[in-house]
Amino acid sequence: MNRLNSIAVWVRRMFHSRGFGIQSPTDYWLVRCVINEHWPYYQYAALGDGDDWLRRKLGQLYFRIANWRQPQVITANDYHDYFHAGCRKAVFGEGNELMLLTIDTPQWQARLEHFLSTANERSVLIVEGIWKDQKAWQQMAADKRLTITFDLYYCGLAFFDKKRTKHHYIINF
Repeated sequence: MNRLNSIAVWVRRMFHSRGFGIQSPTDYWLVRCVINEHWPYYQYAALGDGDDWLRRKLGQLYFRIANWRQPQVITANDYHDYFHAGCRKAVFGEGNELMLLTIDTPQWQARLEHFLSTANERSVLIVEGIWKDQKAWQQMAADKRLTITFDLYYCGLAFFDKKRTKHHYIINF
C-alpha cells in the first residue's frame, strides 16, 4: 500500500479521530491512550530498523497493546520483537490471552474458531489485513462472542467482555 492511499484512508476516516463520538469511558481511554497514542515509548528507537512505515505503525500499536494488557502468552507468527518489547514476561505459543491473526494466511479460519471458543473476558484478538477482506471482518465483528470491536482499517481489535454491550467502532488510526 502506498503513502498516497494511506492519506486517502485517513481523509475518509477523519471524523472518527481521537475518540470523537465514543460514549464509553473505557473505550475512549483505549482509543486515546493505547490505539492513538502519539508519545514516543521507551522502546521505539530500538524497534523497527528497516521496517516500512506500515509495519512500524502496526508494530508500535502491537507494542502498546502488549504493554497495556501484559499477557502471559501471545499467539503470533510475526511482530515478536514488538510484542516482546511491550511485555518481557510473555512467551509465544498457543493461548487465549492475546492473538494476532492475519486473514489471508492458511488455516486462519480454524485458528480463529479455536481462539473464539477458548477466549475469556481478558482476551484480545488482533486481526490483520481487514482491508483486504472486509466481508470476513464484518462477519467476525457480528459474531456474538465478540462484544467490542475496533476497525482501524489496517487491522481490527476485538474484545470479549460479556458484561459490556456489543459495539463496533471505526477509528482513524
